[in-house]
Amino acid sequence: MACMKLGSKGDAFHRQGQAWFCTTGLPSDVVVEVGEMSFHLHKFPLLSRSGVMERLISEASEEGEETCNINLPDIPGGAKTFELVAKFCYGVKLELTASNVVYLRCAAEHLEMTEEYGEGNLITHTESFLNQVVLRNWKDSLKALQTCDDILPYAEELNITKRCIESLATKASTDPNLFGWPVKEHGGPMQSPGGSVLWNGISTGARPKKSSSDWWYEDASTLSLPLYQRLISVMESRGIKQEIIAGSITSYAKKYLPGLSRRQGTSESSTRLAPASLSSPPSEEDQKLLLEEVDRLLPLQKRVVPTKFLFGLLRTAMILRANPSCISNFEKRIGMQLDQATLEDLLMPNFSYSMETLYNVDCVQRILDHFLAMEQIAGGASPGSVEDGQLIGSPSLTPVTMVAKLIDGYLAEVAPDVNLKLPKFQALAAAVPEYARHLDDGLYRAIDIYLKSHPWLTEAEREQLCRLMDCQKLSLEACTHAAQNERLPLRIVVQVLFFEQLQLRSSIAGCFLVSDNLDGSRQLRNGFSGFSGSNEGGGWATTVRENQVLKVGMDSMRMRVSELEKECSNMRQEIEKLGKVKGSSTWGNVSKKFGFKIKSQMCSAQEGSVSKQLDGNEKVEKLKERHGKQKKASLKDE
Repeated sequence: MACMKLGSKGDAFHRQGQAWFCTTGLPSDVVVEVGEMSFHLHKFPLLSRSGVMERLISEASEEGEETCNINLPDIPGGAKTFELVAKFCYGVKLELTASNVVYLRCAAEHLEMTEEYGEGNLITHTESFLNQVVLRNWKDSLKALQTCDDILPYAEELNITKRCIESLATKASTDPNLFGWPVKEHGGPMQSPGGSVLWNGISTGARPKKSSSDWWYEDASTLSLPLYQRLISVMESRGIKQEIIAGSITSYAKKYLPGLSRRQGTSESSTRLAPASLSSPPSEEDQKLLLEEVDRLLPLQKRVVPTKFLFGLLRTAMILRANPSCISNFEKRIGMQLDQATLEDLLMPNFSYSMETLYNVDCVQRILDHFLAMEQIAGGASPGSVEDGQLIGSPSLTPVTMVAKLIDGYLAEVAPDVNLKLPKFQALAAAVPEYARHLDDGLYRAIDIYLKSHPWLTEAEREQLCRLMDCQKLSLEACTHAAQNERLPLRIVVQVLFFEQLQLRSSIAGCFLVSDNLDGSRQLRNGFSGFSGSNEGGGWATTVRENQVLKVGMDSMRMRVSELEKECSNMRQEIEKLGKVKGSSTWGNVSKKFGFKIKSQMCSAQEGSVSKQLDGNEKVEKLKERHGKQKKASLKDE
């Protein structure tokens, strides 16, 4: 820390209890009371430097007393500062530093220690040290600004606070990598004017590591909230990037809000920016005030503040019972970038006294509503349509899809809560637009968990809940599970079976279409066999090999269809034998006995099997008809 030495005489002051005495050999003729401390001094050194002391001594002398008693209750810095002022008046050695220069400058102004009462007076020395030394150095400017808190009215009157803030804002907005010396002062090694690292004053030639834009975060977090707020405001007016401002506010909040530090993951922690452990955490009122100020200071720009940090602020605000408007603002900020959230973020415990549900479902509902409202305002999401499994929508459909997947996962997590009422579950599930879900597998899983955890639901309530999902948008695996799910209403199971058969029919038709294309490509390959020796030969050889692999898959499919035909024929014979017996119980025994399962093998190199149920004679006839067409097509090609 830089310093300026004043005076040349040795220390002539000594303390006895709550009193200071000057050991000059002359008896004291003036006693100055500053708080609980008394200073036994002499008139001439004081009145020759201070206009205020001159007037007070003159007034006290008119009373005719030998020893003047003067009371200075309002001197900036108190007794400790007046001790330094007295030493300056006596010419005793003292040092001006960033820690005491603000106190001395304000005290000198209060005591009118101008050039009128002596050349090279205290105002001149302190002002010169401030401008030429302190304000040119980051650390000294920061220290001087911290001392302004104790005497803020005096520092404001002299513009010391403003000047320190301006100095810090200027240095923080300057890229330290552009100036290796002397701007770069934050905890790094000493450098030569050329920028190389110095060792014992000798240039080593080594270059220091580059500083990141967050080098000033930790220092700024040592300021009080009012001063930090003013520093951030000045930085914003200077055009510093919003990301840098948001990073500093995040670091400041994590230091003084214990709840945020506890939830900070180890992967996100930084040894340099780790919040300092406070001896005593701030009170709840101070934390509430900080939360409201953080909400005001944080940039409104989207994706500037980490979503996990916003969830931490929201959770802390709920625990502290912060202002409802503050909580609402945090929810809106999260809603703007909900697609960046994780399932862990959404699982916020319910801190209300009622404790209706384990998790705060209402809060997630409000966040989702705000996200959808912002998407609609931005014109980024349109209802679109679903045709042949393809979603038609706007370019920003991806965030909506991510949010839909996130909400489905959240519903599955909160579904086991027996206190979660059906209307709340339905409202949250229905809030997600239909076009946002490519598949309804996640929603089906959540509904199944809810039905399992709420077995007392009536049949009507079950059907109402299951209407939230579109059976046509279930995958084959989900359809297979749903067809055997006893918790689903019978009407929903029938719909699942119907759309399952449609998917099976489409899969088989697609395989046959690939087979026809393979036959056509074989003819095309024979027509261009003359080019086998040219440069294009390698590409055709690769295509031939791929087609051969697909052909093998199709041959296997034909064999499987033949097996299915035999199986269906046997099933038809069994059904004809039992045709005379009527009733749903007979049909149930037949379906239970045979299972009506079809395994289809896709025409790719990967193999997979999906179990399917058939609906009876109509399905058998369609399979036979399709197989006959395929046989005719194969004979025709050959």
